[in-house]
Amino acid sequence: MFSKLVARNSKRDRKNNGLYFGSMIISIIAFYIILSLSHQDIMIFLKKMESDAVNRLLTIVPIFYVATLVILFFLVYFASSMQMERRNHEFGVYLTLGMRRKKFFSMLLLEDLRSNITALGIGLPIAIMISELISLVTAKIVGLGIIGHRFSLSLTAVAFTIIGFMVVKFIAFVFLSIRTARKEIGELLTQAPSGVKRRLPKGIYLLGSIVGSMLLVKAYHYGISGEAWDSTRNMGITVLLGASGTILLFFGMRLFIDILVNFGRKGQLHAYNFRQIQELVIHRSTILAICSLLIFSALCLFGAGVAISANSSNKQVHILDYTFKDNDLEADEKIDADKVIRKLKEAGLESEFEKIVEIKIGDLKGNGEISFENLLGILKGFKDSKDRKTLIHNLEQYSDCKLISLSGYNELREAADLKPIKLKKNEASLYMDKEFMLDEDLMNDVVKANLQIEVMGKAFKIIGDVQSLPIVTDREITLAVAMIVPDDVFIEYTGGKYSNYVSGILASDLVKEKGLMKAISKTNEKLDQSYIGYESYIQNMGRQLFFIISASYITIYLAIIFLVVANTIIGVQFLMAQRKSYRRYQTLIHLGATYETICKSSRKQINWYFGLPIVIALANSFFGVRSLFTGILPSTVRANASQVFVIAMLMIFLLGIFEVIYMGIVKRNSNKYLLSLMEPQREE
Repeated sequence: MFSKLVARNSKRDRKNNGLYFGSMIISIIAFYIILSLSHQDIMIFLKKMESDAVNRLLTIVPIFYVATLVILFFLVYFASSMQMERRNHEFGVYLTLGMRRKKFFSMLLLEDLRSNITALGIGLPIAIMISELISLVTAKIVGLGIIGHRFSLSLTAVAFTIIGFMVVKFIAFVFLSIRTARKEIGELLTQAPSGVKRRLPKGIYLLGSIVGSMLLVKAYHYGISGEAWDSTRNMGITVLLGASGTILLFFGMRLFIDILVNFGRKGQLHAYNFRQIQELVIHRSTILAICSLLIFSALCLFGAGVAISANSSNKQVHILDYTFKDNDLEADEKIDADKVIRKLKEAGLESEFEKIVEIKIGDLKGNGEISFENLLGILKGFKDSKDRKTLIHNLEQYSDCKLISLSGYNELREAADLKPIKLKKNEASLYMDKEFMLDEDLMNDVVKANLQIEVMGKAFKIIGDVQSLPIVTDREITLAVAMIVPDDVFIEYTGGKYSNYVSGILASDLVKEKGLMKAISKTNEKLDQSYIGYESYIQNMGRQLFFIISASYITIYLAIIFLVVANTIIGVQFLMAQRKSYRRYQTLIHLGATYETICKSSRKQINWYFGLPIVIALANSFFGVRSLFTGILPSTVRANASQVFVIAMLMIFLLGIFEVIYMGIVKRNSNKYLLSLMEPQREE
């Protein structure tokens, strides 16, 4: 009999609190996915390339895990306390009928344990499938699927997900049980009315709104201008201003809700709806403000994570597959194409390479200088823009300029299916890294304006477009500014002292047959057995993918947790407040209100109750995403900030759809409860 009672109560609670139960399942899924990160194909691949960086990332994961467990505890405690408060009358009846408190708490513990096991039983299989799907999709996108995908089940992630979830639920249960144990039977049987808060003068609410708005504007300014990222102190001030401003704005919002009662279209139960919302805001303005801040944080994190992920791919043309180095050479010796070809022959790899490219790069001999005065003068004559100002500043601060031999660079252009550059003795081409020059069209216009650059007192006419092909496979090694000059000029101005960079391009037939990733992987295995060092394209892809993982996985994970917590708190709050107001709804029914009318009234209240924190969060996120981009975006991505911002706004819009779905769930639960009130009930 006792076990049947536990099973029935547990099932009923899950049915009546579907929003809370669903949130627990989502939390379980999020926990497993983040904890199983090390077992995904993409992370296994990255460990081969960036083991130190990956290990550092994986050491941070437990910190996020513990932090989200703390957040989950407050959600569980808050939602469970409201759930137990709703059952106070039921608990009082059990005790009145003679149930001992020890057995009573055993019943509650078993009910909670049964619900927890059900949530884990649903959440873990879904989490494993989603984790596997993420691994497969990521491997497919980056071309790793052909290397070999294996199904992976992280038993450690399963164990810590179960332990963390159960511990949080148990601790919350203990605290709530102690609170319930202190209540007398009469207190449990009596329905507690909603508390009444004393109304303050309207001027105080107006002042709160004004001060809150001013604090938010100041926080926006700190964030977008970049001042917030200058120091930990500035960041703390910005967060404090934003949080305080939002709380004060919600505090003063009750004044505007009062004004809305007298304006707008007067529909059925118009005044009643706004009075209900006003009462909810008055009682819970601080909690609503915190929920709004959580949604704001989630929107910013999700938008920034997806935008960075979508734009983190390097836009450089992929030409070179390998850059070689010879560890046997002395410090003053240079690697050259002949030595590399000889080493490849010894390793039996000569046929696997279609082309070996050798590029010479050197500094000016002696204390030779290059003057950018003509370039700066032309640049200053163009239309003012942010990129122009940045470029002028960079060139004024930059004094180092390399020389590149024309023949080597033409080999690179040939490999890229581009026409070779032809230069006379007094001509040169300008080479600039894309990150440094910011605006390629602007620099090409500068070159067309009869640009000349002085090298050791001699003027060189700059012709053609600005060049920016990658010199080596390692995209972390770049040349900010360089000049491509004829070979004889190169030797003359460098004094014969220069560095050689030898790179290789895999045979097109090999790549076509096996695919680029597999071809490089197989070649790596053979090169590892030889005595020649190398840097491969796949290693650079590893660095790029690590940035995607660290920037997007973590931010999206936190965004999901914040959204679940905020929406669950808002939804549970409204549903519990609705149950406390059951006598008001019964009065409306006695006065002739139909089920459709009451449901319509409830839907409007839900729209407003969810809408207030969501709208303010959306408004804050518009500036918050801009602030995040200012502080965390690398300069390569920041150059496409407008495109990134559009992507972020699109993701925020999609998350808005998620909010609508959440509101729909709350509306269905509300309608179901209101339907139960339509049947006449006996007053106890």
